[in-house]
Amino acid sequence: MAQPLLTLDFLDKVAPTAEATPSGDVRVTAATRTGRQRKLYIESYGCQMNFSDSEIVSSILFNEGFDTTDDLANADLVLLNTCSIREKAEQTVRMRLKQINAHKKRKPGMLVGVLGCMAERLKSKFLEEDKIVDLVVGPDAYRDLPGLISQVDGGQRGVNVLLSREETYADITPVRLNSNGVSAFISIMRGCDNMCSFCVVPFTRGRERSRDAHSVIQEASDLVAAGYKEVTLLGQNVDSYKWASADGTEHVNFAQLLERVALISPELRVRFSTSHPKDITDEVLHTMARHENICKYIHLPAQSGNSRVLALMNRTYDRTWYEERVNRIREILGDDCAISTDMIAGFCSETEEEHEDTKSLMHFVQYDMAYQFFYSERPGTLAARKLADDVPLETKKRRLQELIDVQQVYSAKRNARSVGQVHKVLVENFSKRSKDDLSGRNSQNQVVIFPKGNYKKGDYVNVLVHSSSASTLLGEAVG
Repeated sequence: MAQPLLTLDFLDKVAPTAEATPSGDVRVTAATRTGRQRKLYIESYGCQMNFSDSEIVSSILFNEGFDTTDDLANADLVLLNTCSIREKAEQTVRMRLKQINAHKKRKPGMLVGVLGCMAERLKSKFLEEDKIVDLVVGPDAYRDLPGLISQVDGGQRGVNVLLSREETYADITPVRLNSNGVSAFISIMRGCDNMCSFCVVPFTRGRERSRDAHSVIQEASDLVAAGYKEVTLLGQNVDSYKWASADGTEHVNFAQLLERVALISPELRVRFSTSHPKDITDEVLHTMARHENICKYIHLPAQSGNSRVLALMNRTYDRTWYEERVNRIREILGDDCAISTDMIAGFCSETEEEHEDTKSLMHFVQYDMAYQFFYSERPGTLAARKLADDVPLETKKRRLQELIDVQQVYSAKRNARSVGQVHKVLVENFSKRSKDDLSGRNSQNQVVIFPKGNYKKGDYVNVLVHSSSASTLLGEAVG
């Protein structure tokens, strides 16, 4: 059963064209009922990596006697898997902890913990100052959860926020709580070595390390055997995936891993996220072109369209490099390959002319979709230490709205290209508006709605698209 998805308004502003923003969602565990005595409730905030991590946590604790619950009032252990990418994300988690502690007063035996990206940075605040949690556990310490819970059961507080250079959780089979039964996440690497000046991820998730390629293939094969039709390979920067066997006889890069997963079954769709413009290679693009079941969709965050600002962001590429990568995508995969991006409005010292450069890059690429934010300084980052956050808030908001307006036009334009064409759609669920319609996505990650007929979740359906909006395609099944 797919778990409910609640959208919390803890971002300053997001693009209305975004189907689901990378750090604007919170997901709640679905219930498992296997007779285990203790109940675990997890709220997962932010990105797909967090949703995937919650599945790992659920698996670890399932083996320790915890079923999951979607009812906070029934929980014995409440965990918030947190996101630190935006200031308002942290504010929302703090507010949510206060609400949860109201439940804890009514049920004193309830344990409350914070996982993930906020854990290391705010551990003292949570444990000593606010005294609002019993557990604080970083993203590389989930194996320690059983022992930490035992400590708390014994009257102590539990904390482990140490980062690891080896931990990949490759041997843990996730409990698929964040899935609709059709699509699943596979984490292929953890951490990030890119020190973008605005980003906290290298400090909260540690250095890059790649999973054993064989464990990734095995996990994907197991999902196919269980009836899943789509996997998304996850990493902060999937293009830098690089694994070598202990004896040095086998080396696997991302393009090779992508191909191995695609070859498991022609009925398995393969997606991946996220690509870094400095690392995405022609080898990856040619691999995508060779395999019909590798989706023709690339998330390629630009962040800015101005080379000076990109240098301040420490993105390690300039605008010319980014445009060349886009040109290669179009040359190798064609104009129908969808490209999405991340954009930040009002980064430190950004001028009006540099903001216009970002708009002009959006005109050049014509993105299918964009996740867009105004700059929010994060403590501990290079930008917070070295650069002045000197663009006025109102200017940031105005620039962001201008980016959103540009993207709205291109989202509608790109979707309109699909009208009159037949698309292979993987059915994921009912339409949100009607049980008479089904919803799925095509290879380009576009949402397609069509009458249910005799089709069901998990079917591939050829759909003739007859109309579109900036966010959705509408059509009729043609067999």
